[in-house]
Formats: sequence, structure tokens, C-alpha cells
Amino acid sequence: MPEASPRGTYLVISEGLRKAIEERQISDALPSEANLVESHGVSRNTIRRALKILEAEGMIESAPGVGWRVSKGGDRRSLAERMIDLIADDGLSVGDTYPSEASLCVRFGVSRTAVRRAIAQMEGTGVLDTVHGKGRTVRALPPSKTQP
Repeated sequence: MPEASPRGTYLVISEGLRKAIEERQISDALPSEANLVESHGVSRNTIRRALKILEAEGMIESAPGVGWRVSKGGDRRSLAERMIDLIADDGLSVGDTYPSEASLCVRFGVSRTAVRRAIAQMEGTGVLDTVHGKGRTVRALPPSKTQP
């Protein structure tokens, strides 16, 4: 990489891979870790951190003897997008309690770390509000996907 990223190089790499998967540029097996190391000019540890983020979100999975591949089943949208859609799917309104981290882990089949990262994104965009000791509530409804 030509310059250091303020977000963390592994996050930039995971975003690039996520975009390639969502745009179907990568549809089956990902390039090998060695190829990713060479193409991004970073250490293997940086590549592994980037891949672990996508694995935690359910976008990719480790395939013994093959490497990393795109998960076949399910939704390929980011976890944060799927968690935002949960508001409409569950009929939640502004002020309603948002599901717990534990129930989100079970519902989406991801780690608590992945859920916390998505919740942080949702809080950052103003969709959720967290009150210590009281939990999370819906702060604002996401924009409707259908136009009238």
C-alpha cells in the first residue's frame, strides 16, 4: 500500500474485498492469502485480520484445502444493512427496544464482535441510541426502500 490508512489497513482491505463480493467480481474462491499479501503489499497478519472480519459477518468461509470462499447461502449484504432491515422486519418504531447482542448473534449466526461493530455503525448513523444500563432503542427509522 502506498500510504498508511487512518482507519487501519486491514479495514480498508476488508472493505475492498466486501465490495468485490457484493459486485460479484469475486463469486467463489478468494485469491490466496499469499496473492493478497503481494497485491496489497502488507503482511499476512493484516490479510488474515481483514479476512476474519468478513468471516465474522458471514460473507466468507474457510474451506479446508481450498482457502477462503464466498459463503454460498444467505444474504451477502453487510451485517449492518441486515440489522437495519430488522427494524422494519420486526415492526419496530422509534423508541422501541432493539434486540440484545446475544439474540442478534443467534439470529444472524455471527460473532458478538461482528454484532458490536454493526451496532457501532448504526449508532454512528443515528439509527440506534444506547443508554447505559437500559439497552439500545431505535432512535430513527431507516429510509424506506420503496418509493411511492
